[in-house]
Amino acid sequence: MELSHSFDRWLYRGKRPNHLARLMNRAWAGLAATGFGPNRLVRLEVKGRRTGRTISFPVVVADYQGERYLVSMLGEDTNWVRNVRAAGGGAVLRHGHRDVVHLEEVAPGERAAILRRYLECAPGARSHIPVDRRAPIKEFQGIAEQFPVYHLTAQGPADG
Repeated sequence: MELSHSFDRWLYRGKRPNHLARLMNRAWAGLAATGFGPNRLVRLEVKGRRTGRTISFPVVVADYQGERYLVSMLGEDTNWVRNVRAAGGGAVLRHGHRDVVHLEEVAPGERAAILRRYLECAPGARSHIPVDRRAPIKEFQGIAEQFPVYHLTAQGPADG
């Protein structure tokens, strides 16, 4: 297990994906968009903050108390978080079909239980979030400010 975590950390050294991680992300995003793979794995499509082009990322949707959430496993300083903020929360999720969604950032004080649930749903994220998935909520409260969490609200099916 430690070897797997070491490899995951190496893929995102400096909280940025290396060349291999970018290739793997592209493949996972394509797989998610087609509807194959785990139901939790989706492709997030959001307007790029600099180019205006659609940028896509594979992400894991965590369910908590009947709601759906996205979590940035690498923290605040990631492209998809910056792009979602610049787009005012507007995005598209793909997993066999396209859904227009609105992503609303969850306040840090409300993130702890969602972060713990996310680690149950996203094994690949465990090496990036410095709390064990079975840890008490108090430990998650201590890191909650570092990891953006977004509540997903479906806006309806997308065209095209």
